[in-house]
Amino acid sequence: MNLDPVDLLRRLVNTPSVNPMDGLVDNSIVGESRLTALLEDVLQGLGLVVERQRVAEGRENLIARLDGDVLPQHGGKLILLDAHQDTVPVAGMTIEPFNAELRDGRVYGRGACDVKGGMAAILAAVARLVQQRPAHMPTVVVACTVNEEHGFTGALELTKLWTEKSGQIIPRVPDAVIVAEPTDLNVVVAHKGVMRWKCHTKGRAAHSSRPDTGDSAIYTMAHVLEAIEHYATEIVGRRPAPNLDGRDLGGRDLGPATISVGTIQGGTSVNTVPERCTIEIDRRLLPGEEPDEARQHLIDFVNRRLTDRGLRTTCVDHEPSTLEGLALPDKDNGPLADRLLSAIEPTAADRQKIGVPYATNAAIYAVNGAPTVVFGPGSIDQAHTADEWIDVESLHQAVEIFERFVRTFS
Repeated sequence: MNLDPVDLLRRLVNTPSVNPMDGLVDNSIVGESRLTALLEDVLQGLGLVVERQRVAEGRENLIARLDGDVLPQHGGKLILLDAHQDTVPVAGMTIEPFNAELRDGRVYGRGACDVKGGMAAILAAVARLVQQRPAHMPTVVVACTVNEEHGFTGALELTKLWTEKSGQIIPRVPDAVIVAEPTDLNVVVAHKGVMRWKCHTKGRAAHSSRPDTGDSAIYTMAHVLEAIEHYATEIVGRRPAPNLDGRDLGGRDLGPATISVGTIQGGTSVNTVPERCTIEIDRRLLPGEEPDEARQHLIDFVNRRLTDRGLRTTCVDHEPSTLEGLALPDKDNGPLADRLLSAIEPTAADRQKIGVPYATNAAIYAVNGAPTVVFGPGSIDQAHTADEWIDVESLHQAVEIFERFVRTFS
């Protein structure tokens, strides 16, 4: 059974799978369950062993296996190909998000680039392998994971299949993992991690005609923000990125660690001195940085700045992190990256090993013992955009590369 990657991609985009981040509740588009059902039909149609793995209520990883000549339990090689099911929300899009319009060599729609294009390429390549059964083929596991965009919990749950030996479909640590993301068909060997949390300032409400009887939480937050801005430019922004195995990663290195304040909320009305103000902080981590240490380093810096200005630190409260994604180091994935580059070369010349500033599932698989890289069709410049799209040529090239990589792995 052949799968046309363009037709399949359009079916995937037609099927909404918006991550329920930030309290989204539109049941017609939110959640991965509709896409999980479609993927199950496709993979079972290929004759593969398919399992669901519950991650949360109504949210399940879908895992399928194509057995190789020698099973992994008996010494055969094991490859894991991962693509996440969820997409970011659709607010602000300038195109119909789920029409999957094919126009001028591109497929448009939410998730077309991030990352249903990579998912379609994996499935089309596996369909070819099912039909052709090349000699010396390794076992291939396809994992369609949930909740990558807001927590990485699908990937965390998937690793339990080999770390806790809680299932037979992935009986041991994979020999290689490729995580699908839009990389322009380059091989990502390192990326940043991410940590997010909320910070609150507490004040005392009062009538705005007598502000001296209150204590403005917004004014206090202004001092916190000034400290964070200084920290972002003068402290964390000056930390150099690690020199990854002595390579410059094709001129696209990770860049420095960063910090950003993305939202702010405070007050109840213009005629009331606000008793509470809240911001959300996004910290991007370099390989080797520990999330909790990075968070505490900022908190300590802010507290010192407030103390130096004679301000109370007891009115500032930092919540535990709401999201943690590890950074991917390139320590253990060099041979895998070289193998993948060899598979890329006949189809798309001049591709390289690169580093990127965003986080993916890859770091979770790597920290659990599997050599892991990130690769896929499309450009990150189109991901999450108002008119998200992927070019069809890149999609077809990715199918060839995934197939060639598996064929030559053993």
